[in-house]
Amino acid sequence: MSLKKQALSGVMWSLVQQFSTQGIAFIVSIILARLLLPEEFGLIAMIGVFMGLGRVLSEAGLAQSLIRTTNPTDDDYTTVFYFNLTGSCIVYLIIFTTAPFIADFYHQPSLISLIRWYCSIFIINAFSSIQYTRLTKQMLFKKELSITVPSLIISSVVGVTMAFNGYGVWSLVASAIAQSLSAAIQLWYRSDWEPTWTFNKEKFKYHFNYGYKLTLSGILDNIFSNAYTIIIGKFFAPAQVGFYNRADTLKQLPVSNISAVLTKVTFPLFAEIKNDDIRLKAAYKNIMQMVIFFVSPILLILSAIAEPLFSFLFTEKWIPAVPYFQILCWNGILFPIHSYNLNILKVKGRSDLFLKLEIIKKAMILVIIAVSFQFGIYGLLYGSVLTSVLAFFINTHYTGKFLNYNSLSQLVDLLPAVFVGTISSGIVYGADFLFKDFLVYDILRLITGCSLGALFYLSIAYAFKMTSLLELIKIIKRQ
Repeated sequence: MSLKKQALSGVMWSLVQQFSTQGIAFIVSIILARLLLPEEFGLIAMIGVFMGLGRVLSEAGLAQSLIRTTNPTDDDYTTVFYFNLTGSCIVYLIIFTTAPFIADFYHQPSLISLIRWYCSIFIINAFSSIQYTRLTKQMLFKKELSITVPSLIISSVVGVTMAFNGYGVWSLVASAIAQSLSAAIQLWYRSDWEPTWTFNKEKFKYHFNYGYKLTLSGILDNIFSNAYTIIIGKFFAPAQVGFYNRADTLKQLPVSNISAVLTKVTFPLFAEIKNDDIRLKAAYKNIMQMVIFFVSPILLILSAIAEPLFSFLFTEKWIPAVPYFQILCWNGILFPIHSYNLNILKVKGRSDLFLKLEIIKKAMILVIIAVSFQFGIYGLLYGSVLTSVLAFFINTHYTGKFLNYNSLSQLVDLLPAVFVGTISSGIVYGADFLFKDFLVYDILRLITGCSLGALFYLSIAYAFKMTSLLELIKIIKRQ
């Protein structure tokens, strides 16, 4: 299969996987949000930083090195498998031991047992991380889909059943463990690979020299990505953490569904053409423009109708999360672009520059948090938007050098979609404000707002002949 056909097939099956899994997860999250309290979601959100550490060990670093390696052998896979498994066990033991101190930090004694059970997912995921990495490297997203969907269905049944029977926050813990365990069992049963009893020191050095910088970067990114949850959890009530987490999760839904699909495909795709800068730049530019063309209007229009959206999906008890969501939508617009810029450094083998940029960004975040915290939760949220904007200029620095595609050039390509999305969301917000007394049901406000926003956005985009829309029309006409 040609690279182009392989990429298109990968995109298609990755799209199916992303939207099916996220669709199921979203429906289940709505049910759980109606059954559980905001503070119960807040308790789980407080553990997020530790769960992120587990993901860093099982997915980042050495696993990324395997994906970019040409024709890795069984020794490569086996060596990374044992390293990931050992690292996950060590981290779990550390977190198990320190759980009482973490609970004391948040003043939430119930976190001790929650952390010890929830973080067992570290070890479960480590057992199947290489099988998952092999599927990604080979772009076998159809097979991956047939594993992730059943796992999600099993975990959903477990979570909803326990929530209906009054298990509260433990329904979220059991659901997460059930998903990881069922996925791991399927990956082992259906994989054509299993580790041997070897550990190749030379292979380890090769992958470690590339991957440890990404792992360190991932640890830093995980800690600082959860910095707002940590600070809100420390100084505010668990319910406030729940509101923030619900707003951030909903904001991430369109971002992750659209960008994660292409991110999963683009890293192995970029790795295939890493030595052809002209093709690499063209591929990067096209993907970046297409993602922003969809992400920016969706986020901005949803922010304009956030009140009926939260009321309809989660009931009135979640309305305090609305202003959080509206601010965070601006934070999410540039999220995919950060990932794509950093992917260029990964495929170029410059994990040292990747780590350098992460350190610079984290120093910046510390300063912004220190200043914005003085203005409460809303100060922190607006600070996160500023952080995203500044991170864009930092992330594009080396991409500009490698691909001759600097920050200004990228902005010129990105701003039209954001500008048109802003105009469309303003129209939707104004219309919703004027007619909300006539549209007495939330669902009517949502349908009207989304339809009006999409109509204006596509009309303006077509009138100004935006590149992404014209490219999309060409693709549709070919079908």
